[in-house]
Formats: sequence, C-alpha cells, structure tokens
Amino acid sequence: MTATAIVLAGERPGGDPFARSLGVDAKALIPVAGEAMVSRVVRVLADHRDIGRIVVVAQDFAALQDDPACAWMANDSRIVFAPSLPTIAATIARLINQGAAPMLVTTADNALLTGAMVDHFLAAAQPHDLGIAMVERCTLLSAYPKSQRSWLKFRGGAWSGANLFWIGGEAVLPLIAIWRDVEQDRKKGWRVISAFGPAILIAAVLRLVTLPDAIARIGRRHGIDAKLVAMPQPEACIDVDKPADLALAETILAAR
Repeated sequence: MTATAIVLAGERPGGDPFARSLGVDAKALIPVAGEAMVSRVVRVLADHRDIGRIVVVAQDFAALQDDPACAWMANDSRIVFAPSLPTIAATIARLINQGAAPMLVTTADNALLTGAMVDHFLAAAQPHDLGIAMVERCTLLSAYPKSQRSWLKFRGGAWSGANLFWIGGEAVLPLIAIWRDVEQDRKKGWRVISAFGPAILIAAVLRLVTLPDAIARIGRRHGIDAKLVAMPQPEACIDVDKPADLALAETILAAR
C-alpha cells in the first residue's frame, strides 16, 4: 500500500526562539550536519518505496518552498507545499477530508528519520486505523544515557513519542477532534490522557495498564483499531528542539 506522507513544518505563534538563536528564519530550516531539517526528512520519505505523494505543511509555506534549502524539491512532482491551519488537529482533519489518507504523519524536526524507521513503522501500523510510534525508555537510555526526553509512565515501561503517526482513513476523525481540545497541552502527558476518559486516566495513574493496552482501549472506545508501534531504533524519539538535541543529532549523523 502506498501512503501519502505529511510533514508538519509549521511554527509556534511568534516564531521559534531556537531558530532565531541560530539566525534561521524558520525552525524547519535549522541545519543539522549541513542540511536543513525539513530537507533531511523529505529526502528520506522521497526515497521510500511505500511513500507516494509528500505534502509539506506550514503557515508560511511559500517562504519555505522558496528557500534554497528546499530548492531540490521542485524537481520532484510528488512533493507539494500547502498551508497549515491554526492547529495541527485542524490541519490533519482537513487533509483527511480532502482524501489524503492513508497517510504517514511526521514532523520537520524528525531529523534522524531513516528508511529503516519508516519500514518498521509502516509494517506494524498499516493494518490498523491509527498507529502511534513510541520508544521505550530502556531502548533510548541503553544507547544514549544522557538524553533527556519526556516520558509517559505506565505499567511495564515508560515511553516517549517518536513523531510518526499512521492515519488509515476517516474513522480516525473523532479522535482528531478530541486531540484538538488538548493540543496546546500535548507536552503534558497526563492532561492528554485525561481527555480520553476517567477510566483510562485512573488505570494509567495506578499503573494498572500498559501504554499499548491503553491506546488499544482508547481506540475501541471510539470505534477504531489503534496500535502503539514500539520503535527499536532509539534515535526515533530524538527530535531537534533545543541545542542539546542538535548537538546529539549531529554526533549521531557523523557516526552513520
């Protein structure tokens, strides 16, 4: 099955302080080992056999499209740029309603993305309505013990998001609507979990459920088949949000 890839390359209101500190106009254009983050991500997706069209979405998509770092994309008719809506949830919902699904969603700051990561994720996620990639804490810390991430702690392990999502079709729209209500608190894991009902929240707080089971339960409650995809690559949860992330990403890339 060929999927559409969506690359979220937007900015926070007021711009990104990290990008400004580096003298870059947009976060997506921050260079990592000499190549803009968004270019790295799109290149991996463009080279993947299971990816068809690639849609890069951003508020000021024209400026991104016209930047020299993205000039090579003009030669690939599969790659298009499109405006984002005020929120990620609204943007994703619009794309679903426009028929973009099935689709893989990722972010421009997922600078360590590889074809092997896409292989693993798609193989596990494609049979489901919704797939969410995550890395278990032991997987990351065994390779990068000093890396600092935000963790969701559940029975059997703690997990960090990997910025890869699978959306099979319109059945996911009710969950997108819930996500819209908590999107501004997406870094606050328990706030997000609470949006899916008190039973899930209590089970999570008391460590009565694993995160894969919690995601499956949330899906069933809303009539869909949802799957947590455990990523074996520790780098899958290392996005570039701050100077320490950038330094680590460049060290990893230098060793590849």
